[in-house]
Amino acid sequence: MSRKMLIDGAADGQEAHYDFDLFVIGAGSGGVRGARFSANHGAKVGICELPFHPISSEVIGGVGGTCVIRGCVPKKILVYGACFGGELEDARSYGWELNNKINFNWKTLLEKKTNEINRLSGIYKKLLSNAAVKLFEGEGKVVGPNEVEVTQLDGTKLSYSAKHILIATGSRAQFPNIPGKELGISSDEALSLEDLPKRAVILGGGYIAVEFASIWRGMGAEVHLLFRKELPLRGFDGEMRAGVARNLQGRGINLHPTTNISELSKSAEGIKVVTDNGKELIADVVLFATGRVPNTKRLNLQAAGVELDNLGAVKVDEYSRTNVPSIWAVGDVTNRVNLTPVALMEATCFANTVFGGNPTKPDYNHIPCAVFSIPPLSVVGLSEEEAVQQANGDLLIYTSSFNPMKNTISGRQEKTIMKLVVDANTDKVLGASMCGPDAPEIMQGIAIALKCGATKAQFDSTVGIHPSAAEEFVTMRSLTRRVTAGSKSKTNL
Repeated sequence: MSRKMLIDGAADGQEAHYDFDLFVIGAGSGGVRGARFSANHGAKVGICELPFHPISSEVIGGVGGTCVIRGCVPKKILVYGACFGGELEDARSYGWELNNKINFNWKTLLEKKTNEINRLSGIYKKLLSNAAVKLFEGEGKVVGPNEVEVTQLDGTKLSYSAKHILIATGSRAQFPNIPGKELGISSDEALSLEDLPKRAVILGGGYIAVEFASIWRGMGAEVHLLFRKELPLRGFDGEMRAGVARNLQGRGINLHPTTNISELSKSAEGIKVVTDNGKELIADVVLFATGRVPNTKRLNLQAAGVELDNLGAVKVDEYSRTNVPSIWAVGDVTNRVNLTPVALMEATCFANTVFGGNPTKPDYNHIPCAVFSIPPLSVVGLSEEEAVQQANGDLLIYTSSFNPMKNTISGRQEKTIMKLVVDANTDKVLGASMCGPDAPEIMQGIAIALKCGATKAQFDSTVGIHPSAAEEFVTMRSLTRRVTAGSKSKTNL
């Protein structure tokens, strides 16, 4: 496909008049980035988003989207708040005299969190304004290949034409289909509970489930985490999953592997939770962290001929273009790699491709990510299990498990775990993992090394920072095991 056809979607060179060069539906991270960068390339851009309003299972507004309003930012603030519980306990061994009982005021943190969200949402609006992007407050849907309809809160419908349309509506939480499911909540509501639960039951084994388990337990709640597999965090490295599970239990979280919820019902004591193995639990809050689905239900995309997959995700090519040449999509709505920085990357590539005159494909290699449990897990590259399936030769596995220096004084029994997966033929480091304090901060630097194709020899020749946990990554010289590619990894659970 020629550069002109990729950008214009036509070979005849005919130009029509449109209200906008680009209209974006969804003002989350990807949508705002795509709008701003396109405008910086000289495009006339409009964007629509519902104003923030009480949570609904169907639509939730707010400039900033999931990450700023109900995802990464508020969650991380709650994680910070929860971490202080353990830090204060450990402080006693460092000479801090905390004679009285440690109290936690949930409403204080909630107020601070809300203020920060409002501040960041305001910054996003200012970024759009400074880029001369026109913001429309309302719900957008696609009417045709070059037409968007925006329904304002008063019901007024406004129609706009655009040469290109970008879908960036993200994803939404889904609930399991069980009796009493209306008694449960999603992570959206969990971030703004009026009262901190004393007893919480969480269904799910993914990062949202693990993070909220850590948050509520860190704030003093009794927490039960139920998940279908033997270990939480399916898809991550098996040894890391086992380490996270041990740490969760060490922090006082009750784990229920191979367990699902059969039904919920109201009782005099709270919400009665019945599991599929007959166990009964009582909770103040039941959180369903059972996955998210692309937010396409109300976009009218099928009417415009846009293809969706069986989950409702927008199907796109390697440039984020749909089967309709004028319509594009980025972020979680495409269900590729559902991370905020990835949506930003995809949106940047979109703007470069369509308005920058430089067709650019997103690069999904060596994307680092983190699970903000307490302590956190962070990874980049291939897990051992993935490497076994993808590599052509033998793998060299290096691991280290140690008690961090801080814990030797505090007495906390909690191991930090590190791992490197190395190609035996090329000496390239294919993957790195860490579970322990500051793991995400450390892994960001490791990600740069892997992106540059670093070898194990280069790791070994790097001088460490002492004393630090991070130096362990450049001192792991004793081989833990050699694994043949194509074999079943011992840690595959």
